[in-house]
Amino acid sequence: MSKATALVTGATSGIGRATATLLAAAGWDVWVTGPDAAQVEATATQLSCRPLPMDVTDRAGVAAAAKAVSNLDVLVNNAGISPDPEVPLTDAGAELFRRTYEVNVFGVVTVTNAFLPVLRRSPHPRIVNLSSGTSSLAWSTAPNPQFDHHQAAANNGRLAAYRSSKTALNALTLLYAQALADDGIKVNALAPGIRATNLNPTAAARGGDPAEAAAAIVRLAELPDDGPTGQVFSYDGTTVPW
Repeated sequence: MSKATALVTGATSGIGRATATLLAAAGWDVWVTGPDAAQVEATATQLSCRPLPMDVTDRAGVAAAAKAVSNLDVLVNNAGISPDPEVPLTDAGAELFRRTYEVNVFGVVTVTNAFLPVLRRSPHPRIVNLSSGTSSLAWSTAPNPQFDHHQAAANNGRLAAYRSSKTALNALTLLYAQALADDGIKVNALAPGIRATNLNPTAAARGGDPAEAAAAIVRLAELPDDGPTGQVFSYDGTTVPW
């Protein structure tokens, strides 16, 4: 597909920033977004991108931001949070889940629906959602090479809000792919692997280069018209089981 315009949410750091960097370097016209206007402006200047301050949890703000974008080929729903990752499920209250889902699930719905009108005008529209290998129910119940499901963090339900939000995001990815098939919009999700980001202390301390995950996002952004849709891929190109 010819390179045109992309929008990356949560693009001021981590995988989002790495994705914007790669897209811009490849000649894309890139909108970088985030809730902190100063950080968005600084990132856009550093990467030669377009700034678009936007909090994915602010429906009015997202709607206003969408009006500023006249053409769009690829939407990368990268923004995500993992608050209080050390809290066991049995101690976590519903508020922890609400905070997490507000960004990781409801934010994706808000942003996607707001930008659909402009995406529909693209000749090769794509949506890429940032998921997680820990979202896989299959991998959560059987040994797998992606993460150690026997570790204490899994056994006592730590990260349950984050992991379940990404499971919900996988479902949304499939449902959007089905709903938008007639529009030619391909919708896929990516499990990036553990990356050195500010998502949580484990990611910051043990994660790999965010650029590797970003490269996988770019591949999904550049899918040909006969490419897959409604799937969850690992950063290495293999599919992630539901």
